[in-house]
Amino acid sequence: MSIEIRELDPSSAEGTALVNDLDEYLLGLYPEDSNHLDSVEELSEPHVHFLGAFEDKHPLGCGAVKLLDAGYGEIKRVYVKSSARGKGVGRGILLALENIAADAGYSVLRLETGIYQPEAVRLFEASGYVKIDHFGDYPSDDPLSIFMEKKI
Repeated sequence: MSIEIRELDPSSAEGTALVNDLDEYLLGLYPEDSNHLDSVEELSEPHVHFLGAFEDKHPLGCGAVKLLDAGYGEIKRVYVKSSARGKGVGRGILLALENIAADAGYSVLRLETGIYQPEAVRLFEASGYVKIDHFGDYPSDDPLSIFMEKKI
């Protein structure tokens, strides 16, 4: 499988379809108040890099990194279609996002994920992310959230 990972306009047809797929998946796992979903508009902001993974011209997944003034970058919206899981697509997206943050001078990345996504948690742990306490504007008392960080 030859995968290309590249910048993708989140408001493009492919970008919007991937974001909508992820929204549908997450809304099936968690109640609305435990979903912290950045919209296509938020993903289109200048400090956000949104990437798509493609095989030929077929979108397989996406991910974003928000380069924040708080001194860390935040990984958002990492998603791989079920048909492409287990093939290294998620790891490739995550590595590309980490490289963008490192190239921009960031040394810390953080993320929030959920307890009902063990595959995502395993990916992040295998990539060097460790569990941390709550950060940012996320609710500190949501038992469905897992917070993680990696020094890059």
